[in-house]
Amino acid sequence: MTTRTDHVDHELIRAAAHVAGTRCRGDNHTMAARAGDGRIVTAVNAYHFTGGPCAELVLIGTAATQGVYDLDTIVAVGDRDRGVVPPCGRCRQVLVDYFPALKVVVGTSTGLRTVSITDLLPGSYIWADHQLDTEESASLGTS
Repeated sequence: MTTRTDHVDHELIRAAAHVAGTRCRGDNHTMAARAGDGRIVTAVNAYHFTGGPCAELVLIGTAATQGVYDLDTIVAVGDRDRGVVPPCGRCRQVLVDYFPALKVVVGTSTGLRTVSITDLLPGSYIWADHQLDTEESASLGTS
């Protein structure tokens, strides 16, 4: 079931678009992302031909350095007026592991909408669901 909301966070999209338009340079930084717990945090990816973190992953670290640990909504906007871009598969998995209640602004053929990260990664492996807590580890003789 897709979680639709009436509210698309246009302030969030503008913040990400501003970063994409003013900070991204060629193939080195091709995306911008923003997440919110009331504050707006922005980041860009660190593209390199050997790989590199997407903007969503850079955003998690950037947010943490600013004391933001409870992300509510995220959006990625491409530079060169590419508009809203959905997270890649790797980012979807990381985002669902860190923030299972996260909302993501995505573009569709009928416009923008906000969906749950779990809707973007149905049937996903939830890392936290498979971790042993301290008591359970102790009863199993592991630490």
